[in-house]
Amino acid sequence: MSEEPRDDAAAEQDAEAAPDPAPMTLSMPVVDPWARPAEETGRASADAEPNGDSTAIDRDDVRRLEAQLIGGPRTLKRREAAAEAGVSLLSARKLWRAMGFPNLDDDAVFFTEQDREALTTVIELVRDEQLTEEAAISIMRSIGQMTDRMVVWQIEALVEEMVVQRGIPDAQARKALVAALPDLIEPLEKTLVYAWKRQMNSAVQRLALRAEAGLASHDGSMSDDNPLPLARAVGFADLVSYTSLSRQMNEKTLAQMVQRFEHKCAEIISVGGGRLVKTIGDEVLFNAETPEAGAEISLALAKAFTEDDLLPAARVSLVWGRVLSRLGDIYGPTVNLASRLTSLAEPGTVLTDASTAAALRNNEKFVLIPHQPRNVRGFGEIHPVTLARGTGTGLILD
Repeated sequence: MSEEPRDDAAAEQDAEAAPDPAPMTLSMPVVDPWARPAEETGRASADAEPNGDSTAIDRDDVRRLEAQLIGGPRTLKRREAAAEAGVSLLSARKLWRAMGFPNLDDDAVFFTEQDREALTTVIELVRDEQLTEEAAISIMRSIGQMTDRMVVWQIEALVEEMVVQRGIPDAQARKALVAALPDLIEPLEKTLVYAWKRQMNSAVQRLALRAEAGLASHDGSMSDDNPLPLARAVGFADLVSYTSLSRQMNEKTLAQMVQRFEHKCAEIISVGGGRLVKTIGDEVLFNAETPEAGAEISLALAKAFTEDDLLPAARVSLVWGRVLSRLGDIYGPTVNLASRLTSLAEPGTVLTDASTAAALRNNEKFVLIPHQPRNVRGFGEIHPVTLARGTGTGLILD
């Protein structure tokens, strides 16, 4: 790791010449859409509420909120931030890009003491060899991408709440939210840290206690040297006729339908001990540690949407196999096959393959109904099997 900031060109030459580049470190700036170059700040008050628009957000409110969020005034340029961290500007820029932030001009005063403290924290992890350069980049990319999506979600949820509860227009709700946020920052931050710790604990439990059970439930054909390291039950749930329905709905009704779908999926998957990997419009991708857990979640999803008066039925698929987990997503033939099976399933049913059916065959909780072989793109001939409820009541939701 370089200990002094250097000119970009020199740093780039060093990076090309060095066989073992030093670990990089990063800063964690907060992107501010209201930020202006120093020479323009004098015009802020004139731009605050053009033509007396009562819905325009007061920039003084924004600046006060910024001071609370990023820990004080911006006092450091990018070269100064790198210098105080003791790293080259090149290294800092690479990691800022990993966080998803745009490049900054040399003269832009962007960083605060809070940024410096966060930067130092990550630097020390790399210097102490608790993280490698690659791990640091990957972890900070995960933080940048996940928190960006989370913040957008939270802002929109709060705005929607104000529109519904107060009966005010969207633009006015956004202005009111800026004024209300200072009182929400601390409780939201505490909840975020709490949730992160609980999620990390759950991940540790899955890693330490459930992985062995998941592998044991397979037929033993998966060797430890498999390039896809994780054995998981992978499933999709896809709303039927979503495209045609969306054309008949206004934006508000469509948003309510998608939100109801996502919330119901998240609840069922959570109760079943699985993980909601991602949502893609009218479709969710989830996984679970064992075939049995995946089967229970799949059946519960199919049942829930069949019985929902406001949502269409769903096609659901489930495949047990190996996956690769990267950047919070999962990849591999197992995921691809589950996606293909979703399009073959009948509305309100769960479709699986012969291998997954074999893993569930001796469990009386499930009924397995084989079908004629089908040719599936990318997989050739497969033997689809409908998964249905056997004994027991399945997942119990509150």
